[in-house]
Amino acid sequence: MPRHGPTGYAFNRTRTAYLATELLVASTHWSRFRGLMATDSARFRPGQGLWIVPCHGVHTFAMRFPIDVLYLDQEKIVIHMEDGLKPWRVAAIRARASSVLELPSGTIHQTQTALGDQVDIFFQKPKPSEAA
Repeated sequence: MPRHGPTGYAFNRTRTAYLATELLVASTHWSRFRGLMATDSARFRPGQGLWIVPCHGVHTFAMRFPIDVLYLDQEKIVIHMEDGLKPWRVAAIRARASSVLELPSGTIHQTQTALGDQVDIFFQKPKPSEAA
C-alpha cells in the first residue's frame, strides 16, 4: 500500500471494533483516482485501510484482490457497504456519501459492521522529529 503522510485509525464506535489501525488518506484528485490500483495484496494486510475523501463511489480497476468498502455520510455513519468487491468492478454511486473506506476483504464480516454504524476516524499528530 502506498505510504503518504500520517497514518490514522478507523474505529467502529457502534461495534467497538477497529476497522483499520494503519489508515491512509487519499484526498487529492490523483490519490483518490489511484486508490489501491496496482497494489499487491500482500501490501494491503488486515488492519490497513484507505480513506478516500471526498468520495461518492469507487472502482477496482487494475486491482489484484477484492476489498471491503464502507460508504460514510458527513457524520461518518455507514450508509452503504460492498462486501468483497472484486477487481475490475465499478461500485455503486451514493450521492449521500461524503467519503469511502477501503478495507481488506473480510473486515466487514470480522467486525460485524452494519448499516447505521458510527465510524470514528482520527490521525496521529507527527512527533516533533517527524515534522521536520
